[in-house]
Amino acid sequence: MSTIIDVQNVSKSFGGVTANRNISLSVKKGAITGLIGPNGSGKTTLFNSIVGYHPIDAGKIQFEGQEISKLPVQEIARLGLLRTFQQTRIYAQMHGLDNMLISLPHRKMRFSDAFGRNGAAEYERAEALLEFVGLYEKRFLRAGSLSFGQQKLLEFAMALMNEPTGLLLDEPTAGINPTLINGLIDRLQRANAEFGITLFVIEHNMRVIMNMADQIYCLAHGELLAQGSPDDIQKDQRVIDAYLGAH
Repeated sequence: MSTIIDVQNVSKSFGGVTANRNISLSVKKGAITGLIGPNGSGKTTLFNSIVGYHPIDAGKIQFEGQEISKLPVQEIARLGLLRTFQQTRIYAQMHGLDNMLISLPHRKMRFSDAFGRNGAAEYERAEALLEFVGLYEKRFLRAGSLSFGQQKLLEFAMALMNEPTGLLLDEPTAGINPTLINGLIDRLQRANAEFGITLFVIEHNMRVIMNMADQIYCLAHGELLAQGSPDDIQKDQRVIDAYLGAH
């Protein structure tokens, strides 16, 4: 299995605080890879660095063999690498279908095209993806009226509109009613299996990530602490100590 995201000796500081120190990891194409660690361990900073939200201080990041360390967010998105956020970034006053269409400019299409006659195929794709995430019946409801879990599903569907090759998910199950978590996990796994999208997932819910990921990396204090299969990570005393020490 080839590498799609390659992080090499990446460091990032804010003022005098080091958020990431000399981190190296690789995400395999077509896999689901987990990123775990106590609060403040540098997980979200690393995600932000990978997708270009802030420049790294040292190291190199490659996506499908191309260095992206110095590229802006929009250019990285056009290459097919996107992310979702712990707090959803939807357009609350617009209905779900318009949220889907307005997400298109990340890749190939102008905003005006999405709402014109030339956008018929995109309109159909938007409806199909809303069906995929279970929101088709709510497509004309204002996005802000949806539950938080439904808003996360909408944000996920918006990302899928861009046909990403790789998708970074920051705490996809955080704040979701426990009864909806299994449905969300099922859709993430189906997107991976049916659409071939590589998933790199930050997740605090250990049951979720251990059952979903092929490979897991653990950060602590801004550094890579451990890596391995879910079984390896669950048995790693360094990981156990890091989480116990965080409480």
